[in-house]
This record gives sequence, C-alpha cells and structure tokens, in this order.
Amino acid sequence: MLACWGLASFTAFAGWATLPGQARAEPLKLKVIGGLSGVNQYRSLEEPFWRSEFEALTGGRATASIAPFDASGMRAQDMLQLIRLGVAPFGTVVMSVAEAEDPEINAVDLAGFNPDLPTLRRHVAADRDHLTAILSQRYGVKLLAVYAYPAQVLYCAKPFSGFGDLKGRTIRTSSVTQSDLFEALGAKTVVTPFAEIVPAIRKGVVDCAVTGTLSGNENGLAEIATHLSPMAINWGLSIFAANEAAWLALPPDIQAAAEKGISGLEKRIWEAADADTVRGIDCNIGRSSCPPGQRRAMQLVPSSADDERLRGTVLESSVLPHWIQRCGDGCASIWSNTSPQKAATAKPAAAAGPLVRP
Repeated sequence: MLACWGLASFTAFAGWATLPGQARAEPLKLKVIGGLSGVNQYRSLEEPFWRSEFEALTGGRATASIAPFDASGMRAQDMLQLIRLGVAPFGTVVMSVAEAEDPEINAVDLAGFNPDLPTLRRHVAADRDHLTAILSQRYGVKLLAVYAYPAQVLYCAKPFSGFGDLKGRTIRTSSVTQSDLFEALGAKTVVTPFAEIVPAIRKGVVDCAVTGTLSGNENGLAEIATHLSPMAINWGLSIFAANEAAWLALPPDIQAAAEKGISGLEKRIWEAADADTVRGIDCNIGRSSCPPGQRRAMQLVPSSADDERLRGTVLESSVLPHWIQRCGDGCASIWSNTSPQKAATAKPAAAAGPLVRP
C-alpha cells in the first residue's frame, strides 16, 4: 500500500513536469511526512507551513498535505529508506535514529558535543556540505533543511546533585549516543519511544528520562518528575529531505518556491528551538514568565563546573570512541580533519562556555 502511494506521487510529479504547455485544472499535490506530532515544532510551524503557507508561496500552483511520522504508519527508523525508495517523496529523518543505519549521518549531534545553541549552529554549518553529499551519493536523497528541537535534558523522579550522582540509576534515552554518555557515568539505559516516557516513569521502569525541555512539560513528565538538569545532552536534530527523482520532477518554479519557503521554515524552527528551550525550563520550575496552566514545581539542578568537565571527559573517552567504532576509520579521519570538531575536542571542557541559559 505504501509503495502504491509512492508510485502515485511520482506519477503526479511526472505528469506535472512533462506537460508544461497544457492547462492544469488542479494544482500539484505534495505528500509530506513531518516531525514528531506531540511537539510544538510540528503543531505551530511544520503543519501550518505545508497546509497553508506553501500553497501561497507557489501562487496556488502546488499544495501539500502533511502527517507526522509517528502517526503516518511509517516507523522513524525506516524513514531514510522510504525517502530513498520514493515511498515518502518528502520526509523527515531523525539523525540519531538514522545512526543505526549510517552513523556518519549523526556526526554533528553526538551527546555532549553541543552544550549550547551557538555551538550547535557552528557545527551544523561546518557539517552541512558533507551531510548533503552523503545523502545524495549513498541514498539519492536531497537535503532541504536541518531542524533542531529544544535542548534534550535530564528529568529525574528522585533528587540528584549533578551528573556525578547518576551511577546505578536507570535512564530513558532516545539514541545510542545518549546511552553511551550515561553508561559512561555508571547509569543503566533503556531506549524507549517518546510516547512511553511518562508510563515508564510512573511504573518505576526508569528513574530518569532525557527529552526536550518543552516537550517534557507538555507530555506530563514535569508533573511526575521532581528534578531537572538544564545541561543540553543533545538537540534531537532531524533532516528534512526529498527523494531526488521526485524533486527533479517538480517544475523549476515550484522547486524555487519550495526551497525559499523551507529555508524560512528552517530559520523559524531554530529560533523556536532556542525560545522553547528557555520556556520549557521556565515552565518546569514554575517561573512567572510561564503561563499559569503550564507551571510545574520541579527543582532545577544547576550545571556545575564538575558537570561541564564530566561532559567533556565523557565525550572524549566514551561517546566519540564508540561512535567511531560504529562508523569506521573513515569517520575518524573526517572528525579529526573537520575544524569545528577538532577545536571542540581540543579545548578544555570547562572553557566551553555556559550550557543552557539558567
């Protein structure tokens, strides 16, 4: 059924592209698989863009429908291949999930690598050309945007004083690179989907969980967890991409409008990631800047100098070596020869600057 959907989409693209002189009774219709349904990024930015803004950008010559990947019948771990095959001509790939298939894709979002958003921006900019080439050469996929979620941080149902205090705890993670970081700190890890975080905490299956500062507020986690660290573990980066054949089948003016619109959407998503990171923390700890209905009573565990040193140490001693082991010698060479990564791992962790604004 999914394959038929993909073929139908290709037929629509091809028909539009090969009949330039004929009248078009109906606009071209794009099918888009977006990001995670339960977060602000999808509801406030992605969905409105594709459902209404995109049509206006094309002067009514194209429209789009969008479904979040977690409510589309498509598994997150299959998205890269589904885009490659054209089953999902336009779709979203979570980098940390794609790492299971191709670790090199997630080089820029390793746990502990980007302690703040300016650092993340620099590293994404440095890696973008390389990521574009990987997707095109290995998968026939065109990179259109890189999206960032709010900072992924640690929520715990019991008190803790810092990252040196996590030994023996069971922590929900969403990726292997997060697991590498916390296991190096002596914790046990369980990789579970976003929807299972709250039940896992309620049942005592896990003691702590890593998720976004705002999504943890909106999904109810902040109502049952008691302590929150503002340290950015990573940022849940995702790729928005197109099957190259489907993209090339679009008329040039539709391509231009789509690229311009998606570039603007990407900018807004990054701005929202910054604002939502701060807003999530404010709401979780009950600051007056948060709307009353979202205020919770969590205790903030400020990031200490020891936490910053641990982040840098664990990145170099565990996260990076494990990633290179999964990725291969070529990735070691790429890492050592990419100046932002080289600079980040060469300087002392304590000099890396603030993590997340308190």
